[in-house]
Amino acid sequence: MFHSSAPLLRAAASAAAQERRRLTALPAPLADWFAQRGWQPRRHQLAMLEQGRAGRHALLVATTGAGKTLSGFLPSLAELIETPTQGLHTLYVSPLKALAVDIQRNLVTPLDEMGLDGVIRVETRTGDTPSDRKARQRVKPPQILLTTPESLSLLLSYPDSFTMFEGLRTIVVDEVHAFATGKRGDLLSLCMARLQRISPGLRRVALSATVADADGYRAWLAPDGDIDTVSLVQGEAGADPDIAILLPEGRVPWSGHSGRYAAEQVMAEIETHKTSIIFCNTRSLAELIFQDLWKVNAMSLPIGVHHGSLSLEARRKVEGAMAAGRLRALVATASLDLGVDWGDVDCVIQMGAPKGSSRLLQRIGRSNHRLEESSEAILVPGNRFEYLEARAALDAVEAGELDPDIFRPGTLDVLAQHVMACACAAPFEQAGLLDEIRSALPYSALDDATFERVLGFIRDGGYSLKAYDRFKRLTQDADGLWRVSHPQFVVQHRLNAGIIVEATMLTVRFKNGRSLGKVEEGFAASLTPGDTFFFAGISCEVERIDTEDLVVRASSRPARIPTYGGSRMPLSTSLADRVRGFLDSPGEWARFPDDVREWLEFQRLRSALPRPGQLLVETFPREGRHYMVAYSFEGWNAHQSLGMLITRRMEAQGLKPLGFVANDYAIATYSIEKVTDPASLFSADILEHEFVDWVQQSHLLKRAFREVAVIGGLVERQHPGKRKTGRQVTFSTDLIYDVLRKYEPTHLLLQAAWDDARARMTDVGRLAGLLDRSAETMLHVDLDRVTPLAVPVLTLIGREKVATGSADDALLIEAEALAAEAMRID
Repeated sequence: MFHSSAPLLRAAASAAAQERRRLTALPAPLADWFAQRGWQPRRHQLAMLEQGRAGRHALLVATTGAGKTLSGFLPSLAELIETPTQGLHTLYVSPLKALAVDIQRNLVTPLDEMGLDGVIRVETRTGDTPSDRKARQRVKPPQILLTTPESLSLLLSYPDSFTMFEGLRTIVVDEVHAFATGKRGDLLSLCMARLQRISPGLRRVALSATVADADGYRAWLAPDGDIDTVSLVQGEAGADPDIAILLPEGRVPWSGHSGRYAAEQVMAEIETHKTSIIFCNTRSLAELIFQDLWKVNAMSLPIGVHHGSLSLEARRKVEGAMAAGRLRALVATASLDLGVDWGDVDCVIQMGAPKGSSRLLQRIGRSNHRLEESSEAILVPGNRFEYLEARAALDAVEAGELDPDIFRPGTLDVLAQHVMACACAAPFEQAGLLDEIRSALPYSALDDATFERVLGFIRDGGYSLKAYDRFKRLTQDADGLWRVSHPQFVVQHRLNAGIIVEATMLTVRFKNGRSLGKVEEGFAASLTPGDTFFFAGISCEVERIDTEDLVVRASSRPARIPTYGGSRMPLSTSLADRVRGFLDSPGEWARFPDDVREWLEFQRLRSALPRPGQLLVETFPREGRHYMVAYSFEGWNAHQSLGMLITRRMEAQGLKPLGFVANDYAIATYSIEKVTDPASLFSADILEHEFVDWVQQSHLLKRAFREVAVIGGLVERQHPGKRKTGRQVTFSTDLIYDVLRKYEPTHLLLQAAWDDARARMTDVGRLAGLLDRSAETMLHVDLDRVTPLAVPVLTLIGREKVATGSADDALLIEAEALAAEAMRID
């Protein structure tokens, strides 16, 4: 007898549809809130609700303005409305304190409009949160807590963390691309592993607009790296961004990287838009651009400045003014890159090149923060190479190409800090904690021997330091449990834990005590009473310098701009490849301004243009010196390292090097003797010999050791009621470094410092790739004088230590003189 399966299939389909309607049905308060605004939940928002009700982990990749944050919270809000509970239900983790505060503001308002403000409590917990509120939150937490990885780690160091988090249902990681692949991501991954053990039913959610490797992030998010447990939800496509490159009224500059020449044009854009954000790549440049704009602000429009070194009061004041629509423009740094939602912003201006397509997309997403409206952005390239980079970034955005995400094993200094936090909460069993740690993807390959070394380091500091009680933070009982050896180490950990190790800062304040923010100790050391510098948008005159304070008064005198250390934003490999492609594709040049096209054409006539993958090296004499310029396109950090190595090798070859300069695109050396065999300078064995010697003898390894020693808890930054000065911290770490180098060169933290110095501070991975291909692809062109392509990098000579802005006029004169020589056809 034949039985048709059609009725069974229809019944199954009907049941599946009914189940999906149930999973995506909004509770009445949420449905009414959408309806009152004439809105409909977006497809990806309902998909996230469905994943939440099904209890699945989820990664949402959706463009800026698509309602990502609401998508992440929607399952939690629905559950808390349908099944009200007390205690912590959802943890939201953000890379920025400003973002956590902004999310609270944008979440509390809808809850209030739904009549749920008193029912569902939302609070923030960051380093800026008052201590009394922090203490209350541990005893009576809100249903939704907004925090950062560092604050979460500190919460997990308390014994009551087990009761605080035992009912935790969801953790939402916003802007996951901003920290998953770095040390903060290592810490957060370890924290999630601990939370999963405390609350086995915990659901993990991550949100981002710019993810190139979705599967990589799914594995990072998943417990035990099981990618199949994490659903990928793709957001709806938004309107294409409207991006333009601002060209100067004259010619595109030969040199510079800030776009300062365009201050009047930028001010004109501000005047014609409702609210603009002007992004700068450094804090120093943000202060400088603010001053430039203020000088040409003929209409006296309200503009502000925002960066991470300003005081909390100053930052909150500016953020509040932007949220209320009281500012026409805000000059900012990466402190506002991510997720901050000010709906009235209708234009984003990027000063200088963006350095990556993902970063550009994040920044332009601050404009017209709505899915159906184009984000309007303007790029202001600082020089001709930066024009090519800006054009490459626009093409990458149009093609949907994002910068690659590079995942790597977790670092040992972060692991040591996390193990100490676990010990502060409760004694632990070694095998159990190791199993928990291995469930975090960055540490999934951690072997028993390395974990033993980490425990040994925390137990006594290592072989060379075990005679000192101050390093004996852990002890193992007869029953095998590890515990903190003395309560003082618990206090020490909570005072000093953290992943971000900035240069030591001095507080800039007025005599009445009002704080403006912080500047680095190195900059403060260059000042004397009576000196002036721009900070927080005003000219400050130094009255006196104390151990921890820089006391100032307002002044109308001309002033310098504070400098800040740290590595620069690297040029992404994908943009570098696109710029190389432009140089090898004359058919593309018709899109470029006349002077940029002429620059490339003259370079092709005078010398050569490097093909993709090829290393062009030019040598030529000028004014009694011999120059070598290599166009390697590996970014400033890698080029700085390469410059140090090459000049050391030149010294060994008797070429008498005088120095080197570098930008993102090229490196130039100058010497007494002529370089005739550049291939011998760029051989791959330079990383085996000169690199090791240089890193060990330079400040780099000591600087890296200082950071890992602080993160790993070997050296504390502050004691109860007293913070160490930067000189004290540096003295302590340098002393320990010298002891370990001499007596225990295989020490755990020396290994961690080496890993940092190789990967983060020197970009050795990009160097290795360059050197590996240089032997086969190098094109050496020997010339009688400077070439057009060399002009931008050569103008940096003599300017490396000059404060930004003070040498600009001289730089322009030098650039024009070099250009005239380079562009001459004999």
